[in-house]
Amino acid sequence: MKRRSGLNFSRRRKKFNVPLFKEIMTWVLECAIVIAIAYALVSSFGFRTTVVGNAMQDTLQSEEQIFVNRFVYMVRAPKQGDVVVFLPNGNEKSHYYVRRVIACPGDTVQIKNGKVYINGELYKEDIVSASIEDPGVAADEVKLGDDEYFVLGDNRNSSEDSRMANIGNVKKDYIIGKAWFHFKGFGKMGLID
Repeated sequence: MKRRSGLNFSRRRKKFNVPLFKEIMTWVLECAIVIAIAYALVSSFGFRTTVVGNAMQDTLQSEEQIFVNRFVYMVRAPKQGDVVVFLPNGNEKSHYYVRRVIACPGDTVQIKNGKVYINGELYKEDIVSASIEDPGVAADEVKLGDDEYFVLGDNRNSSEDSRMANIGNVKKDYIIGKAWFHFKGFGKMGLID
């Protein structure tokens, strides 16, 4: 005769719930994919830094936040007119510099009579800039190497840039990316030309 009441110490095997397991694993996989995509987007297009100094006025103001596109220069090289973010001489302990590319690899640059000449021709700019008072090392013709860029601040007479010996020509390896968006509170934001 079997006993019907009382304690039963025999273990019952629980069935493994396959549909629930599949649903959980699908959810975990979807979360991992979303996190990976978000990380890739933020690290490529959402790298943020602060403009230091007045070298880029009137385009960018001191203490303004900018987003940097670090992906674009993996696909193509910086071009004339790009606003780039770089570390001077690759110095990791320095703050990021934000300047405009004036000349590209293989070009020659010279500043005479307050104006910039690229490959012997007057450089035509989309920005309005004052006559350059100090040509620095570009008083004599500067020939750029195969991976070098000549950069200037838009506020030419208040900028530490490629004219100064301590900055000089900027190697492509030292360029972090292209500045593409700026903001300093509501109403003070937009794309960078």
